[in-house]
Amino acid sequence: MTLGAPCLPGLATWDTISHRGPNRAVYTHPKPMHPKPAPNRVLIASLLVVIPALLSGQTSPQAPAAKAPPAAPHNMTQKLSPDAVHRSALVIDTHADTPQRFVDENFDMADPLNGGNLNLESAKKGNLGAEFMSIWVEPNLYKGQYARRTLVLIDAVKQQVAKHPDQMMFVASPAGIELAHREHKLAILMGIEGGHSIEDSLALLRQYYALGVRYMTLTWSNSTAWADSSGDINDESIPHTKEGLTEFGKDVVYEMNRLGMMIDISHVSDRTFYRTLVISRAPVIASHSSARALNDVPRNMTDDMLRAVAHAGGPESKGGVVQVNYYSGFLSSAYRDAQKAQRPEVDKAVQDLKDKAKAEGKEVTYEEISKVQRQFADRIPRPPLSLLIDHIDHIAKVAGVDHVGLGSDFDGVDGQLPEGMDSPADLPKITAALMERGYSAEDCRKILGGNLMRVFREVEQVSKELQAESRPRITDKQPFDKPQK
Repeated sequence: MTLGAPCLPGLATWDTISHRGPNRAVYTHPKPMHPKPAPNRVLIASLLVVIPALLSGQTSPQAPAAKAPPAAPHNMTQKLSPDAVHRSALVIDTHADTPQRFVDENFDMADPLNGGNLNLESAKKGNLGAEFMSIWVEPNLYKGQYARRTLVLIDAVKQQVAKHPDQMMFVASPAGIELAHREHKLAILMGIEGGHSIEDSLALLRQYYALGVRYMTLTWSNSTAWADSSGDINDESIPHTKEGLTEFGKDVVYEMNRLGMMIDISHVSDRTFYRTLVISRAPVIASHSSARALNDVPRNMTDDMLRAVAHAGGPESKGGVVQVNYYSGFLSSAYRDAQKAQRPEVDKAVQDLKDKAKAEGKEVTYEEISKVQRQFADRIPRPPLSLLIDHIDHIAKVAGVDHVGLGSDFDGVDGQLPEGMDSPADLPKITAALMERGYSAEDCRKILGGNLMRVFREVEQVSKELQAESRPRITDKQPFDKPQK
């Protein structure tokens, strides 16, 4: 320390210097100096020698210079463990069908899993930071009441959060996710799975956004009047569009951009996929899709599609993200083939269930159908967890590590997940497997949630820009207001 001014009578000065430990000099509190009537000449002479030395920064003979701090232990410079990396990440999953359980099974997030995949305990164990709850309406069971069922599911999600405010927080923005994370709560968001929920109404789309929905999958496995699905694209009995989107479909894409709702292209046909990317001003997401190069099913994405997502959005965009689906049927071709062999028997069992319920004057729920399907699916050996990592790795290599994330499909695939992946409690296994393949801690954090956060923020920014433009706002135009070609 350099003293700023010479000591004068009546001012404080340094008294003594002591040491605590080998490396730390500690200065005692200064004591006041008071003038004496007859100062000793020898003392004055001594002070005239000592004071200049102190002022020049020299060290007193009684206070040897402090030693440099010891070097950091070797283990401080070693790489973080996979568990430490996982715990340091904001982990986001973009697709869980748990709301069906809330409504049809009276399931509570505090309950044991009881055959399901997601609850509060498993989320905490796996450091899950944010979950997008899928608002999915089965198109055949709820035909004619899509909006009603949609609202029932939205309400069920919010009721769950209200029951557990100390552990869950309903949010609708990247900032909300971060707030919940700081408060050590599970951030709960919503995404609509299937554009049939808007019943061809932009007004309903806007109201769903107002209720907190932050992405919409343009189609589920069923095509709508304005967009085509990969699930029935080869069914000639179902009408399809010529370009993948009708004029109304283009309005839906624009309105989602304007609102700040992420556009989800999982489930759509290839033609609808490319048409959407041409129109969207914001980057898109695939909330739960895997790689077609590894398993050739329509629900998965080709390498060209993966690269297209990476370049989606406006000229300043950093691109979209593909959230990998954990469903065994999308990961493994062998599993898929076994499923196909079972299908006639499964379809018969489901139809028998429906016929019995009809004869008894009852309605069959999706969960009842799911239980029957699971009885058959459980007979098929589950693929290894390494296949899930293969899909993540493939997408990272084709599209780039900035364009891949996690979209589990928990509670939506009859429990048919790869070995060792039964709930969010198993998510650390993904981080460990990625690091074994050479992914860095920063890469893992991107995959676990960072990439989705980047896209979410950009979608919000595009929304602000569009709302500031002078383009006339889209009104409640319906499909019959425009020619359908």
